[in-house]
Amino acid sequence: MISALQNIFRIPDLKKRVFYTLAMLAVYRVGCHIPTPGIDSAALAHFFEQARGTLLGMFDMFSGGALEKLTVFALGIMPYISSSIIFQLLTVVIPSIEKLSKEGESGRKKITQYTRYGTIVLSVVQALGISIGLESMTGPAGELVVPSPGWGFRIMTVITLTAGTAFIMWMGEQMSEKGIGNGISLIIFAGIVARIPVAIINSYRLTAHGELPLFVLIFATVLMLAVIAGIVFVERGQRRLPIHYAKRVVGLKSYGAQTSHLPLKVNMAGVIPPIFASSIIMFPATIANFIDIPMVKSIAQSFSPGNWVYELFYVAFIVFFCYFYTAVTFNPSDVAENIKKHGGYIPGIRPGKETSEYLDKVLTKLTFAGAIYISVVCVLPSILISNLKLPFYFGGTALLIAVGVGMDTVSQIESHLITRNYEGFMKGVRIKGRR
Repeated sequence: MISALQNIFRIPDLKKRVFYTLAMLAVYRVGCHIPTPGIDSAALAHFFEQARGTLLGMFDMFSGGALEKLTVFALGIMPYISSSIIFQLLTVVIPSIEKLSKEGESGRKKITQYTRYGTIVLSVVQALGISIGLESMTGPAGELVVPSPGWGFRIMTVITLTAGTAFIMWMGEQMSEKGIGNGISLIIFAGIVARIPVAIINSYRLTAHGELPLFVLIFATVLMLAVIAGIVFVERGQRRLPIHYAKRVVGLKSYGAQTSHLPLKVNMAGVIPPIFASSIIMFPATIANFIDIPMVKSIAQSFSPGNWVYELFYVAFIVFFCYFYTAVTFNPSDVAENIKKHGGYIPGIRPGKETSEYLDKVLTKLTFAGAIYISVVCVLPSILISNLKLPFYFGGTALLIAVGVGMDTVSQIESHLITRNYEGFMKGVRIKGRR
């Protein structure tokens, strides 16, 4: 492991990409501590003390603590993810956008541009809802969270939060292009990991004062380690379909029969389903938390982690996005056609249409298993932890994203090392990418 880390600094291009990524993440963490003007920080902190364990606590986890302090990065990257979801769904529904997605690089750039515009629109709507809600909030002594409410404060908040989200979106794209990749995922990863030291300190303090039983803390720690081990085991799992290639003669050369395999991951969609599902639920529910209307408040409370309404919708969205994202990224008909063109076939399956149907059948079963796995990992620990009344939100969703993104990042760094004839992080073991 130490030698592999040393090898990173022996490759100029890889070293430059790693330092660029770290620099961008450092800028992101600095922005998470720059407060939005016109806010009483003490009164706002009191409000979030009461909101721990709710959906606001989960949103604050994804923003790396930026929402709790209402910093310039308070909205985080979620508006961009919501916009991406909308345009991926529109690709299936609207023929013109579907046609645009099939036009290669130029079409993808156009859709990316539309996604950016959608991010700005969603950020404005969300920021306006938050600014209006903040004006009606009070601190423990009845003091206003916003000392000078009005349209001046609302416009300033909308501009500040929207600009912050746009800047995060730009950083994510730059990290994907000039860094080690997965820019958006790394930003979410950084927000989650940044909360770990605070959670550890709070847990130790509460345990020392007897407010948090020691056996509860030990149980939660063991549960997290078990979930992490399960995530690593399943993410590395795959179904290998054997592919046989008949003897071929190309020009004057003869190629003998060969056997290969087509690897299909158990979790083809990766960490996308829980991120998308969280974004869909959090967008309206976050605004509802800031609206001082009893009926809206009760609806927002029902969408708290650990509540059966929230968990039901969460699982439904996870299953939907598992199938949707897998269908977008893997086309059985195209794969079957490519196998047929290269003279290959799956034993016992006719090339062409029957191969496509067989791949679709296998993929459907794998996706179902993957959806169940993600649902259990994301929901079960959250229910247990919310019932244990821990002083932080760090459920299965956070663990899945953190471990999944970590594995992807290590896999990408390792691929750079191996292509330049350096040993990877683990001698004799190739870390399998999840995509």
